[in-house]
Amino acid sequence: MRRWLTFILLILVGLFGCSKKPKTAKEQVSYAIGAQFGRSLKSQDLDLDTKALARGIEDAYKGEKLRLSDDEMQSAMMKLTEDRQKEAKVQAEKNKIEADAFLAKNKEAEGIKVTASGLQYKIVEEGNGPSPKLDSIVSVNYKGLLTNGKEFDSSYKRNQPAEFPIKGVIPGWTEGLQLMKKGGKAVFYIPPALGYGDHQRQTIPANAVLVFEVELLDIKPGGAPSTPPKPDLKAKVKRK
Repeated sequence: MRRWLTFILLILVGLFGCSKKPKTAKEQVSYAIGAQFGRSLKSQDLDLDTKALARGIEDAYKGEKLRLSDDEMQSAMMKLTEDRQKEAKVQAEKNKIEADAFLAKNKEAEGIKVTASGLQYKIVEEGNGPSPKLDSIVSVNYKGLLTNGKEFDSSYKRNQPAEFPIKGVIPGWTEGLQLMKKGGKAVFYIPPALGYGDHQRQTIPANAVLVFEVELLDIKPGGAPSTPPKPDLKAKVKRK
């Protein structure tokens, strides 16, 4: 913890003591750490008073009397957690309504098929090879999108197909891949229940419909995959 306080103090020195482009090694290191810390805070979507943040760090680092008691600070952090949980719940409920509306409309689109589980898919190219089985390992290229078109993952951008056992990924993928043939292309429209449910991930909102454009390149018998899937494809998280 003391190391982090030191780092953050350097941040403050760099940010508040240097109004121009950092030139010295100390300024550059301070600014670099400050930028990393700022990105981390931004990713958490916290509404912070940066001046109060700076005072708290400086007071604690210098060993001065803090302006809030431990109980007051604990109470403030508990309230923050409660508020964020309430906001997340409201947003998840809103996302679920939007997901249901999207799926209800999308199932009427041309070429869309719906399975008993609720998975929606469209075969873009049929392919001429066999279909994978539950114990198969597949090699695929794919692009993952939200319904607003925002891309959150792509093997194409990594210039490397993903290889993984199909029973080791989210249910929507496990089911959808078995509906394809080697050499084929398809689009999966995965309902929240077959994806990540009401669990928010770094790049995927809670209760989001996941749209995957998938190209099935190869099918192999069960065994250890040479290229594990990205986190956004791994098996679903446990739900309460």
